[in-house]
Amino acid sequence: MANTRRKILIYTDLDGTLLDHHTYSFQKALPALSQIKRRNVPLILCSSKTKGEIEEYQKKLRIKHPFISENGGAIFIPKGYFNKPEKNLKTKGRYLILELGTPYKELRRRLSEVSHKFAVRVVGFGDLTTKQIASMFNLPYKEAKLAKKRGYDEPFYFQDEIEPKQIQAIEREFDKSGLNLTKGGRFFHLLGQNDKGKAVRLLTRMYKRNWNTDLLTVGMGDSLNDLPMLKAVDVPILVKHKDNVYDKEILKRLKVQKARGIGPSGWNRAVLELVRKYY
Repeated sequence: MANTRRKILIYTDLDGTLLDHHTYSFQKALPALSQIKRRNVPLILCSSKTKGEIEEYQKKLRIKHPFISENGGAIFIPKGYFNKPEKNLKTKGRYLILELGTPYKELRRRLSEVSHKFAVRVVGFGDLTTKQIASMFNLPYKEAKLAKKRGYDEPFYFQDEIEPKQIQAIEREFDKSGLNLTKGGRFFHLLGQNDKGKAVRLLTRMYKRNWNTDLLTVGMGDSLNDLPMLKAVDVPILVKHKDNVYDKEILKRLKVQKARGIGPSGWNRAVLELVRKYY
């Protein structure tokens, strides 16, 4: 049995990683979830989902750790979680909040301007009704309603076929406004100067300041928008897509550990291996 004095933090994406791409179930990850809970390993959800959506999964997973919403748009820390909270945090409800993202209205405005400039037709979450979101993602109406309440990230798709070169030109145009374009498991995402990696580094710094110990950070994802998170941790783990392949772009850009399995099945095996190695 291996042992380490370093405490472990696990940052994880949700859709297609901890959650099944189609059913949103984490059933296949239950053995590993049980193991890390027994060992008091913080599981930090880091997703493109909204605060409200993540809160629902916090309840289902029975965890009360900080979480990162909307591709690093904000960090939510339960009040009292840290003894030495950062001074620049906002207080709202039961959370201390560090906002990193660009306001949603600004993202919507720029998406409209750039799509008109390039004569491409796009559909964003702001253009969809709650019923359409529920139908498109096979979500209960309540969860679709939470998905629509966005603050820092606009998911969208192109209505027509579009060449990679055109996407690159659009990306450069957004960059002029200080905005970033990234690709998730289902949609493109328009966001500000935030990303999952920046949020992970800031939150890890808070843990180090409060725990006053060495940390081993683990990141788990499956899509290109997880790349900044994977770059920001000590142990980056890539989970297979639903079609049983790893994200090619991530493999080109970063040396990662490959989870042996799709979504929550691969997540489970990788985390169990971590537990065996360090505990």
